[in-house]
Amino acid sequence: MKKIGLSIITFATAITTHAQVGINTNDPQQTLDIGGAAATVMIDGLNSTNNTTNLGAGLTTRVYVDSNGDLVLDDDGKVGLELLVDAENYLVDAETSDNRINQVGTAFGYELAGEPNDFASAQFTLTNNAIVEVNYSVSWSIYKTRTPAADNRIQDGQARIIQTGVYFRRVTDPTDPYAGPAITYELDDPTGTPINGGPWCISMNSSGTTCLEYGGLLALNGQFYTNTDQDDGAYRNFKNTGSDYVRLGPGTYVALFVGRVYVGDVASVGAIKAFLGSDNDELQIIAHYYE
Repeated sequence: MKKIGLSIITFATAITTHAQVGINTNDPQQTLDIGGAAATVMIDGLNSTNNTTNLGAGLTTRVYVDSNGDLVLDDDGKVGLELLVDAENYLVDAETSDNRINQVGTAFGYELAGEPNDFASAQFTLTNNAIVEVNYSVSWSIYKTRTPAADNRIQDGQARIIQTGVYFRRVTDPTDPYAGPAITYELDDPTGTPINGGPWCISMNSSGTTCLEYGGLLALNGQFYTNTDQDDGAYRNFKNTGSDYVRLGPGTYVALFVGRVYVGDVASVGAIKAFLGSDNDELQIIAHYYE
């Protein structure tokens, strides 16, 4: 009997699985590859309707990755943006001693002027180190005597500069932003660097010769003013605008305003008075948190 030998040959086959997924491309180069020069990604959970930290199309909102690999806008307040103050009329509309600025010739200091309309909403709290962005438009009026009235318009033709700025005071009593130790103004940033090259004199005596309080001034700006017409010269509805950035550490703060009036000849018409916040004043404060 003839024996038949059966040979079994086994072929080992290597199977490679490609895990890349391509959208709008047949050749994905990464785990997820979205092709097209104008490709975009939409995540409903990050839009401004569903996420309060999305500040809208007009502002930059950065996306971060948390420890779970999820895309987030806030990262638990450590990084990202937060709109802290957005006031359409920040200061009390008044022309009183509380917001009056005395003309000081060419003296060096500023004067505190104006109070927030709503102390509760004026206060803001930083949860972490932040670069704070300040944008403002503050109103002012100017007269030649102590009593504000339309018939007290300046008419000496002298060139004046009305300057304004913002400083921060740390809030130690939430019910009264002005309460607490006398020295609570922020002079330095968290690195110990003086704010805006300060300290700045934010409150001086009536003669403009002695500084009473110091602070870190931001967003300094000014306008020239001159007038020679007693009957028709402008005296109000002026605006100063300013924008600036500063580093601040965790804590609760309130933003306050200062102003001053410069003139070459203080004797020409006597004690000029300017009033800060006599009309609507806008203020926006945004925190750019960083690690």
